[in-house]
Amino acid sequence: MKRHFDSSQPELMDLARLVDGKASPELKRDLANLRWLNRHFGAISLINNFLRRWFSNRNSKSAPLHILDLATGEGDLPREIVRWCRARSLAVVIDAVDLNAATLAVAQERSVSFPEINFHQGDIRFWGESHRGSWDLIFCSLALHHFSDEDAVILLRHIRELSFMNKDSHVLVADLERSLVGSFGIWILTTLLLREPMTVHDARLSIRRAFSFQELRDLAVGAGWNNFSQRRFPVTRQALWMDSSADQAND
Repeated sequence: MKRHFDSSQPELMDLARLVDGKASPELKRDLANLRWLNRHFGAISLINNFLRRWFSNRNSKSAPLHILDLATGEGDLPREIVRWCRARSLAVVIDAVDLNAATLAVAQERSVSFPEINFHQGDIRFWGESHRGSWDLIFCSLALHHFSDEDAVILLRHIRELSFMNKDSHVLVADLERSLVGSFGIWILTTLLLREPMTVHDARLSIRRAFSFQELRDLAVGAGWNNFSQRRFPVTRQALWMDSSADQAND
């Protein structure tokens, strides 16, 4: 199954705009659907897996965790991270970045009780350059398939560079894995359950735009990632991760 990517045919959510300072009801419904998908189809369990892996030994006396979320969408994953930290009495500060102003407006609206999250508008391929080494965790979920191969390499290289100067920093990039089974599953899901037109269009396009397991590995190598790990996760998801200290030791 060949990757289908055409920059002239973007996902509808990427075209969303503020109207009189407000996001459209269509975008809000679509983002609510994505939040439901993240909860029931693996994104939240994936991030929780790595939070336990990397930060379960921290305690309430530890310095605050500083986390960067690139392509935050409506901010549901940062909110889950805050909940995870609150349950363990861990202080956390999250910078959540997205390019789309309408999506950020929804994220801010839905995150008013989460002062730990600071939202920023910016291009995630370049944002944060002046703050290298500031974060204990840099993660990016469900964003790579929005980019061409060339821009995906730029983004992965940028993420790697942002982790420099912090020997304890962790990096996590997760996305869909393109497959016939995944395409069929999304078609069934958007036929029977998630029938919002924006969700139907974007979900079916997303799986065709996603990278295969080998393609994602090749992109990481092309971006200069060293000593990284890769694994498949439920459902139709995959992830790359690494510790910047191990990576820098081999540069």
